[in-house]
Amino acid sequence: MPNTTYEKRRGQLETYFDRTAADAWSRLTSDAPVSPVRATVRAGRDEMRQTLFDWLPTDLTGLRLLDAGCGTGALAVEAARRGAQVIATDISPTLISIARERTPTDLGGGSIEFAVGDMLDRSLGNFDHVVAMDSLVHYPAMEIVNVVTELADRCSTSMVFTFAPRTVALTVMHTVGQLFPRGNRSPAIEPVGDSTLRKLLKESPSLAEWEPCRGVRISRGFYISQALELARRCKT
Repeated sequence: MPNTTYEKRRGQLETYFDRTAADAWSRLTSDAPVSPVRATVRAGRDEMRQTLFDWLPTDLTGLRLLDAGCGTGALAVEAARRGAQVIATDISPTLISIARERTPTDLGGGSIEFAVGDMLDRSLGNFDHVVAMDSLVHYPAMEIVNVVTELADRCSTSMVFTFAPRTVALTVMHTVGQLFPRGNRSPAIEPVGDSTLRKLLKESPSLAEWEPCRGVRISRGFYISQALELARRCKT
């Protein structure tokens, strides 16, 4: 179950994405012109989203997929177009509202159910696949393991998620970010070593049936994120 650390950070994220940065994220995730810095973030996020899609089955017809931290809904829409029954959840009511407005009426054979709330809410049900793109970058390694453990209990096939890798470039950007006025800062990211995280995941008794598989780091200017796949059976 979520602990005090998780709940405190979740509250900070809700405030930031629902109030402080809602307009910025709405623009970033659209095709509107943005600054050169944000353009690198947009390009990095687009590449990461495509990477996570490549790790999912091409045909998701009839499968339930959790988009954990769906933001403005781009990933959820693409998954639905592959036939998935998507549950897309985010702690920000504002971002969920934008996602609903942007969702096309024709999703092919798939569907999307948007929900405001915690991605760990058990009332969301069980899933074949879970995707959490850039939803865990604000949590330390052990907290990521706790979140993944909670999700694994309700997922049958695979989980793909991203975390903030421990790199010199990311450390520098994080330090620079702390120079901004407190009201303009995003909640701190938590750099995590890939080998450390994989070790913790493998050592968790609750994840004995799961194996860390593919991983990739994407770095585009001010966007640096690392993807990791967990599967009950590794893909070849």
